[in-house]
Amino acid sequence: MDGSAKGRKAVVASLRAWFDAGAEAEGEAADDRVDWLRALPFVALHLACLGVIWVGVSATAVTVAAVLYAVRMFALTAFYHRYFSHRTFRTTRGVQFLFALIGAACVQRGPLWWAAHHRHHHRHADTARDPHAPGVHGFLWSHAGWFLTPRAFATDLSRVRDLAVYPELRWLDRYDIAVPVGLAAALYGLGCLLERWAPGLETSGAQLLVWGFAISTVVLFHATVTINSLAHRFGSRRFDTADDSRNNVWLALLTFGEGWHNNHHFFPGTARQGFRWWEIDLSWYGLRVLALLGLVRDLKPVPAWVLAKARR
Repeated sequence: MDGSAKGRKAVVASLRAWFDAGAEAEGEAADDRVDWLRALPFVALHLACLGVIWVGVSATAVTVAAVLYAVRMFALTAFYHRYFSHRTFRTTRGVQFLFALIGAACVQRGPLWWAAHHRHHHRHADTARDPHAPGVHGFLWSHAGWFLTPRAFATDLSRVRDLAVYPELRWLDRYDIAVPVGLAAALYGLGCLLERWAPGLETSGAQLLVWGFAISTVVLFHATVTINSLAHRFGSRRFDTADDSRNNVWLALLTFGEGWHNNHHFFPGTARQGFRWWEIDLSWYGLRVLALLGLVRDLKPVPAWVLAKARR
């Protein structure tokens, strides 16, 4: 195949992958350069935040954005991370799918992709094989570069065989754009309805789309990836680990408990990341509530021997 034909095939694969992540298998899986064509929706999402200049702001729009941030952050931290990646509690298939669906609305790919990359991170944390190690690859790459490459776009199912048995999770992973598009459409429709039937709320379809989807999602994304870029550079170390993980109270507040990252890297097998009573861990509190409601069970605690190893 000549160079031009190969280039056209790569372009088609990148465009198709906007809608069907399975198309990525046709690309160069070992390519570590940013695929800017494939990354255009990510760039467009950031540019869409500028729409606030035209749609303005209202208390309704900000409230919707904040609620969606909180609900989706919980789905990411409690389920994408602590459940799908580390299996630190049990739940039913229905609840599993519900939170996989909410997690997919975060525009951070599907649950299999997320868990596969996170498991790889723990195995190779802060080494050259960890794609988002800031000490090796730099801040920008660890924060918002690594996942825009053909190598990172692919989902290595060999790392998530326990999850790949569920066809509904595999569907969410392959068509990861479906849920975000549905959320964006629902927000626009809701805004149009409120503009007509509740004008006192001073919002519109375009305003809820910009605030509830674009701004909320971009803030959610950058808050989440600070755990890759900042929580391996800034903070304190209670445990001696082979990586550079840190505990950072500000990141913990922003990410519902994920900022207690040194705790987590020392012992990732617990549903709780704030090991001390004063370490605020909103995702842990939320899981406790779900356990009381019977929606999750067998939350793995922090063993006594782990606390005994802590320096303070």
